[in-house]
Amino acid sequence: MKTSIIGLFFLVMSTQLSFGQERGLNPSGRTFTAAEQEVINLSKEKWQWMSDKKADTLKTLFHEKSMFVHMGGSWGKEQELNIIKNGFIWYKKADVHDVTVNIIDNTAILLNRITLLAVVGGNEVTNPFMVTEVYIKLDGKWTLGSLSFSRLLTPPSPASTPTTDSH
Repeated sequence: MKTSIIGLFFLVMSTQLSFGQERGLNPSGRTFTAAEQEVINLSKEKWQWMSDKKADTLKTLFHEKSMFVHMGGSWGKEQELNIIKNGFIWYKKADVHDVTVNIIDNTAILLNRITLLAVVGGNEVTNPFMVTEVYIKLDGKWTLGSLSFSRLLTPPSPASTPTTDSH
């Protein structure tokens, strides 16, 4: 009887610990497919290119009809590239906390929960965002169709440490 109670205690404790652990970049805990991982890697590269102000590289990633939604407005590809190239918004560092991705036919929808350090109008600001990225696979290559920033009301918890670093 005593052994059963001790065993039950350890079972309950191990279950509690497993629910309390951070999932990191994959909050669902599922394994990504090769195609999903390809989109995740492309998104990570995109954050670096934005940080490095590589407008020419981004020009090839952004679809001609791509749309961008920010706290200050929405616009198309050319305006986004001009903003990045001229430093009106400098995506200085994106700390990615969670990534989820779903692929539907030739469309990938990726969500990044990030803390973004940016320079906007000469002022350095840090904001928590949920970023929605929509990629379309055309002629065997992923291209960005939409990038949308939704400001979160609460920042990531202190226990949630960033795992992707762009600067």
